[in-house]
Parts: sequence; C-alpha cells; structure tokens
Amino acid sequence: METVWIIGGGRFGLRAAKYLLKQDKAFQVVLVDRDQKKLDQARELNCMTEWADGIAYLNIHLKSGNLPAWIVPALPVHLAWEWCRMQLGQKVLIPLDISSEIDGLLPNPMRGPEGNIYVSHADFICPAHCNEPHDTCTVTQQPQKLEMFKLLSQLRFKDFSSLVIQSHQLGPGVGGYGPGALFSLIERMEVQKDPFLLSTACRCHAVITGFNRKG
Repeated sequence: METVWIIGGGRFGLRAAKYLLKQDKAFQVVLVDRDQKKLDQARELNCMTEWADGIAYLNIHLKSGNLPAWIVPALPVHLAWEWCRMQLGQKVLIPLDISSEIDGLLPNPMRGPEGNIYVSHADFICPAHCNEPHDTCTVTQQPQKLEMFKLLSQLRFKDFSSLVIQSHQLGPGVGGYGPGALFSLIERMEVQKDPFLLSTACRCHAVITGFNRKG
C-alpha cells in the first residue's frame, strides 16, 4: 500500500482524495489542512486527516523514516518552494522579483500576487478529467508541445540556474512528487550560489519562483 499525503483539503485536495481512494490500487491517503471544516467534509472518505498547517506539517514530518510514496500539493502556494525555505531558513532563501523580460521565453505566463509566475501550454481552462496524454492535447487534438518540465529545465535566463521538480500524474487532475525530489532540491541549493528559478511542472503547466541563497 502506498501512502499519499495531500497537502490542502480544499476543492482540489478533496477531489484528489476521492479519486485515489476509488482506485483498485490501495492507497493510504492522509489529508492535511488547518481548516477543520474542510477536514469535516472528508469524513465520509476512508482517509486519515491531519489538522495542521500544510507547510509546517511537511517541514516537521518529512524526515527520514516512514515517508510517503507521494506528496500531492493542493494549496494555493508553491509548496516545494515554501518547504525549501522553511528547511533552509527564510533569511537564507530570499525571494526575487523576476524581470518581465522572461515572459517572452515562457508559454502564457501569468503572475500571481505572491510574485510567482504561472505558465501553461493551454490558453484555456483544462478539463478536470484530462489524463495528460503524451501525444495529443485532450481539448485541441493537436500534437503536444515540449513537456513543460523539460522546457523549464532547459530555460536560460540571465544568471539564473533552473531547478525543476516534476509533478507526476497519479490520475486525472491529480499530480504529485516523491520525497526524494524535494531532498534533491535541497542538495542542489546547498552547493550553488547563483540566483534560482525553482519550478514545479507537469507536462502542460508549472509554477515558477525566483530566489537567491544567502550565506
């Protein structure tokens, strides 16, 4: 049985839990949120719930030992970035505003209020049931473009180094990564001093955070 931590119990987190628990493959699902009302909505599901801030929960429990097979980010923040910053310290990882000059290198970029850049190969809202096909877009029926995680890993912008964590599809609209991917990020951050572009990306979409490491 594979354990999955879903960080965030909102609409996307609940949908992910419902999907995983309906599969023939046995998943042990742990749903984490600091809003008890959201956790109450998951009572009818056969999953564990944890009343906690998602980022803090990940920071405390993601240690060597009983690790989950998958982590599903379902919070309106860049979870990988927030975890790395909590691990290394907010005075060590400093967020940077990324110049708008980068926009011409990105597909359909949109900036969030927290300074992250959201990119997508789609200029439309993707259907929730999309299974992220390898060859053809579910909506347009056109050949798929270069996978976003590959595109961003090849991205060259000024003196930024590009770090990419790939989100693997566990089901339609459900993406996640293993703990090892997060540990690898920390290892790379500790040996490089350039400013970084940290991306979490699947085949079609991504969120990008710019930052620098001090010390």
